[in-house]
Formats: sequence, C-alpha cells, structure tokens
Amino acid sequence: MSICGIEIKGSEAIFAMATLQDGTAQHLANAYKKIALDDDDEAANVKAFATQVAAFVRDNGISRIAIKKRSKKGEFAGGPTTFKIEGVFQLLDNCEVTLLSPQTINAQNKKHNFDLPATLNKYQHEAYKTACAALLKK
Repeated sequence: MSICGIEIKGSEAIFAMATLQDGTAQHLANAYKKIALDDDDEAANVKAFATQVAAFVRDNGISRIAIKKRSKKGEFAGGPTTFKIEGVFQLLDNCEVTLLSPQTINAQNKKHNFDLPATLNKYQHEAYKTACAALLKK
C-alpha cells in the first residue's frame, strides 16, 4: 500500500510518496516534487492546476492522499490559495483524501521515528512525514 503525502505551502502542493514494507515506511521516488498554482484569481489557472493534479494522480496510480492540515484562523492560518489547492485534491475522483493535523503527524513521528531518506529534498520532509503518519496511523 502506498500513499502520497502533501504539504501545501503558499501556492504550491509539495509531494512525497511512501509505502509500507515489512511494517516500515519507505520512500517511493517520484519525478514530481511539487505543482504550483499561479495567480489563483484567474479561473483558467485554477483549472490548469486541477488538470495537472489529476494527471499526476492518474499517471502515478495514486488512490490515497494525506494532506497536512493548516489552521483556519490565528497567527499560523493558511492563506486562501492553500484552501483552493486543498479543495482541488478533495474533488479528485477515485482517490481517498485524508487531512492530518500537525499534532497527529508529530505524535506518529515521535512514536515511529520516521527516517528521512537522502533521496528527498529538504522541502519535501513535511510531506513525507505526513505520508508516513497516514500509513502507520492505527
């Protein structure tokens, strides 16, 4: 079973894939690392982003996605663009989308101590931890 972890930062969806092997989370290398939504005020750009996301999910045979949840209010609240990006993922057909809180991800990381593989870029670490947390969450 594999899963795509996503962290949404600014106007980008950052990806990291993980799979379970012998009860341990392993990184699945992927050519796609992130997809950006440029100028979300234009409907054409949002549609183009949705098309890119759908192609990414289809081409990689992804059926499960875990997204790191952002706060809706307060000092660290996500911006409106991040919620548009999240909505695009939630509207995907044939794909189960789960939102995980940062607290859940940190608790799972503490419990299972996810090893961050060298094949990941630093900006992908949170997306990978999100994927691992979703895989190992009971």
